[in-house]
This record gives sequence, structure tokens and C-alpha cells, in this order.
Amino acid sequence: MLMRTDPFREFDRMAQQAFNSVAGTWSRPAAMPLDAYRVGDEFVIAFDLPGIDPDAIELNIERNVLTVKAERRPAMTDQSVEMQVSERPLGVFSRQLFLGDSLDTDHINASYEAGVLTLRIPVAEQAKPRKIEISGGRSDRKEIDA
Repeated sequence: MLMRTDPFREFDRMAQQAFNSVAGTWSRPAAMPLDAYRVGDEFVIAFDLPGIDPDAIELNIERNVLTVKAERRPAMTDQSVEMQVSERPLGVFSRQLFLGDSLDTDHINASYEAGVLTLRIPVAEQAKPRKIEISGGRSDRKEIDA
């Protein structure tokens, strides 16, 4: 129902951390970590985006491809600030996920709280499991053709 698009993205992320490479740009964004799980009749995807202004998050869906882009910008203050420690990378982060046909992409719910962007995607009605009654012409016997 849900597929990750790039199996090597995690290796890219580790290489960036190890070699202290530059932050993501709009043409080459950095990866953003996520968790995805199913709860009842919906999928929940939680993107880890601490320190990002909600106005700097773009969420698009086209042909069952979900694209999330976010930009962490420097904190603006009224005074001149001398930065002592800056460990959170600035730049652009992006993630694309292929959503299966069994998800209802017309009713995605998105919320951003405490640095986590949470998407709730309901399972499409036709993909929900249902019980099928079996009727037979004879009283005791049930026959299934597969």
C-alpha cells in the first residue's frame, strides 16, 4: 500500500552526516526521516521536521505520488546574534512516497505539531476487508469456485 521511492536515500543521509556535506537545496534536497504505520482503517505517516515554520512546508499529491518539501531557514531576530552552537542543518528537505490505489488520496488530513508533520490517509472503501456470504443450492454443502 505504501512504498518508499529511493532505497539508497538512507545511505545518502549517513554519508552527509559523516562527511559534513552542505545542506539540501531546492534542486538537490536532503532526506527527511519518517515513520509510517497503519491504525485501523487509515495509514499514518509522521515526518520529523523540528524547527521548520509550517509556512515553509509544501505538500502535494499527483497521480498517487505524495511529495513533501520543507525548508529550514535561519532564525530571524531583531538583534545581532552571535551563534554559539548550530547543529540543526539549514536547507531544503524532501521526501516522495508512492501511495497505492488502496488509499483514499482525496481525504488526506495533515497536521503539524511539535516539529512533526503527521498525515492521515484513509484506506479506500473498496480496499477494506469485508466478509462475503456464501449461499448454496443444497442445504448442507457449500462449494467455492476459485
